[in-house]
This record gives sequence, structure tokens and C-alpha cells, in this order.
Amino acid sequence: MDVDGARIAEATEELRQRGRATLHDRLHRLRMAGGLAVQAGLAAALAYLISHRYLGNPQPVFAPISAVGTLAASVGQRFRRTVELIIGVGIGVAVGDFLIYLLGTGAWQLGLVVTVAILFSIFAGASVAIVIQAAATAVLIVTLSPVTKDLEIPRFIDALLGGGIALLVTAVLLPLNPLRVINRAARPALDLLAAQLDATADGLRKRDRAGIQLALDRLRNNKGELATLTEAVEGAKETAILSPARWHRRDELVHYAEAADPIDRAMRNTGTLIRRSVTLLEDEEPVPDPMPDAIGHLAESVRLLKHEFAAGEEPEKSRERSLRAVSEAGRAYGAGVGFSGNVVIAQIRTTASDLLVASGIEQEEANRCIRTAFGEQERPVGEPAEPGEALKPPTAPPVG
Repeated sequence: MDVDGARIAEATEELRQRGRATLHDRLHRLRMAGGLAVQAGLAAALAYLISHRYLGNPQPVFAPISAVGTLAASVGQRFRRTVELIIGVGIGVAVGDFLIYLLGTGAWQLGLVVTVAILFSIFAGASVAIVIQAAATAVLIVTLSPVTKDLEIPRFIDALLGGGIALLVTAVLLPLNPLRVINRAARPALDLLAAQLDATADGLRKRDRAGIQLALDRLRNNKGELATLTEAVEGAKETAILSPARWHRRDELVHYAEAADPIDRAMRNTGTLIRRSVTLLEDEEPVPDPMPDAIGHLAESVRLLKHEFAAGEEPEKSRERSLRAVSEAGRAYGAGVGFSGNVVIAQIRTTASDLLVASGIEQEEANRCIRTAFGEQERPVGEPAEPGEALKPPTAPPVG
């Protein structure tokens, strides 16, 4: 047998799969950033044109930079970034002009001006963005004042013009569809959650500790997906406030914004569920058949939630599947589980509650539905069913 050939073929296939995943991730990031790139290009061009042709600035550098800097800020904070930009420029101009008047220009004067501008900004309680703008403007004032007269007013005007053009582009000229942005951002986070729940359910069925541990490791690396989702929600809310063309989307955006936090909690509770599943196998506790089935239903609930959100539908199917997961968890509890198994059952209930809240149900109503779906299980944890005793699975209440 060609053992080396088999190993090489396996390694090659693994590299091919990784290459496909990497390409998929890059294309997804490209789609996410495509709208921002077009907005930045349009804002820079307009800022340059207006500053050069209508304001008579022979070298309109600062206006395009201000426009791109505003758009480069985290979405959802662009209006605030424009205000910070103007305040930072004001501090830099004031400090730079005052010290140049007293000390003149030169290398040590430049260092002193930058130091004083930063310290003054921090003392005034300014944000990091204001501190950076104050320091950068101070550098420009000191280095360009000897060759460019009356730089202060154009710098102010360019900062105001660039930030204003950026807001105009995002709100009026080229507003992105906020729901589409959120759907694209939510997809990686929900896909990751569903995939690791599926892997955990499969690992419990096969008693594959290594597979469940791998799912746990992958879920722990979800900070990027959650940060992208949170940023998209904030950006969508900002667009809905600033853009008249998107005002009719406000109610839908409120629903999405409210769903972000329970999805985050579902991620965290799923982490506990998977970690306890690893311990369950290590301690050789029993794994009743309904337990992995319940986790599989949770995974399907997440996928349905993603699909129904994207389609703009009421997430009734996702709710029904969450309650089915709780119903199966009740059967597993009644069949008898150990200490870690009890924690897994509890986390199934908690995660299902998070998904119900994400679907638009109030927390109190979600808890009531979870208790009803779980059923009355009076048998102590770890006590097996009596021979011949049939367990009646609790019935999930109708959801609408």
C-alpha cells in the first residue's frame, strides 16, 4: 500500500477545503465592504470637487480625508465621528496657533505642540478620536504654517465639509439597505452557532469527546462574528434615523436590534452547554437518546430563525423548533441524567428561551412556554425510569 500517497492525498484535500473556506470568507467580507467602498469613493470625490471648484481651495486635501475618515468610523458612529472631527480640529488649531505665536516653528516646537494638544484633549475628557484629530491638526499647523498662510480657517471648513459630505452620502445619496446589511452580518454568527450545536449533538450520539471539544473551540472564536453583527445593527439604526428613504424601516430595525442581545446570550449559553457535554462524556454519564435530539432541534431552530429573518417572515417555525428542543430535553431528563447532564438540560432550556426572545417573544412569555414544553418531571435527576413505564413527552404549546 502507498501509505505516503494516502497521507499526501488527505493533506491535499484538507488544504483544498481550507482554501475554499478562506475564499468564501474573503468573498463574504468583500460583499460586506463593497457598499462602504463605493460610499467612501463618492464622498471623497464630492468633497474634493466642492472644496476645489466652489470654495476655491487650490489643494483640497483635508476635505476628502475628512470624508473618508468619517466613513471609516464604525458604522453607527458616523454622526458622532463628524462632531469629534470638528472638535479635534478646533483644539489642534487653537493649541498650535497659540504656541507658534509664542515659540515659533521648529522640531522641538512641533514635539511640544503635539504633547500639549494631546494632554489638553485628555484633560478635557475627549475621546480617542478627538485626541488623534487634535494631534494631527497640531502637526499640520506647525509644519505647514511657514509655507501656507491662513491655514486655520480652510482646515475648519474642510473638516466640516468632509464630515457633512460623508453623512450626506450615507443618508441621502447612497443609503445602504439596513435590513440587507444586518442579514449579511447575522449569517456568519447564526451559521456558526447552528453548526456547533449540530456537531455537539452528533458527538453525543457517537460519544465522541474530541468532536465536541472541537465544536467548543470553534464557538469560542466567535468574537468577530458577534462584533460584526452588533456593528451592523448600530449602523442600520443610524441609517434609519438619518436617511428619509429608510424611515419606513424603523419598526423592523427595532426588532433586529432587540434580537442582537438574545443571540449573544444564546452563543454564551451554548458554550456552557457544549463544555458540559465534554465533561458528561469524560465522566461516562448516561446520554439518553432525546438529549442529542434536543440539541439538534436547537440547531435547526437557529437555521430557521436566520431564514425567516432574511425573508421578513414571522419566525413561527423557529419558535416551534425551539419548543420541540425543550420537549425532547424534558424526555431526556425523565429518562435519567447525571450531574453534567442536568446542566446540559438546563442550558438547552435557557438557549431555547434566548432564541424565543430573539424571535420577538417577551421574556416572561418565553419562560412560560419553556416550562409548558418541558413538562412536569418529578423524577429526581439520575434516577432511571421504572421498567415498563412509558414516558409521555410533553407537548409544545401552539405558537403564533
